Amino acid sequence: MKIISIIGARPHFIKYAVLSKEIQKKHQDMLIHTGQHYDYNMNKIFFDELGILEPAYNLGIGSGTYAYQTGEMLKSIENVLVKEKPELVIVYGDTNTTVAGALAAAQLHITVAHVEAGLRNYDKSVPEEINRVIADYCSDYLFCPTKTAVDNLKKESLIKGVYLTGDVMVDALYFYKEKAERSSVLDDLKLTNKKYIVVTVHRAGNTDNVQNLENIANALIKLAEYGETVVFPVHPRSLKILKAIDLLKRLKEKVIITEPLGYLEFLKLLSHAGKVITDSGGIQKEAYILKVPCITLVDFTPWVETVEDGWNILAGPDTEKVVELALHFEPQRPNSNLFGVGACKKIAKIIDKI
Repeated sequence: MKIISIIGARPHFIKYAVLSKEIQKKHQDMLIHTGQHYDYNMNKIFFDELGILEPAYNLGIGSGTYAYQTGEMLKSIENVLVKEKPELVIVYGDTNTTVAGALAAAQLHITVAHVEAGLRNYDKSVPEEINRVIADYCSDYLFCPTKTAVDNLKKESLIKGVYLTGDVMVDALYFYKEKAERSSVLDDLKLTNKKYIVVTVHRAGNTDNVQNLENIANALIKLAEYGETVVFPVHPRSLKILKAIDLLKRLKEKVIITEPLGYLEFLKLLSHAGKVITDSGGIQKEAYILKVPCITLVDFTPWVETVEDGWNILAGPDTEKVVELALHFEPQRPNSNLFGVGACKKIAKIIDKI
């Protein structure tokens, strides 16, 4: 069967890297890269590290407003699909790439499979929420990472083609963890196992809101003043704003600032952290799988299970709350391993039957 996978952002690269190994055993798998992430540290390094084949099509869309970026993707993806005539299109997650790929394929009456279907936080002010819903309604096969995701779809009368597969990120973490351990990132940054906090900030709601970004930066500075070692690989969007509001210099005086890290380096950094502070849904989940307590810099999460299980807590961009939780939050019970194992094999077997 001829399959086209459509990816464009960091989380897609990681998920595709492990799932494609199973799909390619029996099927022709062609790759479209929209170019949503295009900086080397957010893009090419993942292809190099994870052994992903060069895309058959790199659309080079780049950044822009939601309408511009999604519209350009729709036009370009449609052109490729019309030319290549795949029997199945696979999309991942909840980005603009996801919704553009799902819409383009559905309108051409091509079968669509959505990996990481069924996530909801029921807040339409969150761009990813709209993307998730549209992608799910465009899809014929919905591969759900958790029972909660299956239940969410059932509430919306989406029952046909729904499968509880577990999460492909578990497969990725297990597959690459040994290789990641060879990284020298801890030695390079002079870090001690479980004695530092790792931070990521990339959501527009934080980076494009100066007050929110200032609150987060002030929290990191305060933590450093309390004696905590804070490591902050800075997303290009965050870096641009921090420079513009003259916060980057203050942060560098107190916090270990790095460029965005590759997957393997970051996997080692995260797995050995004492805590993580993030606004990334993917990193919330990765932290949970790796049993690293997580403080989340937004007031919502699609991964409600991680909060209910006591390993993730929502702080929002509140300086005092972030500081208090980073210093004192500790899970009160063992991690329940909610995301399963072997998702890639399960998904591949379902695809074999299509």
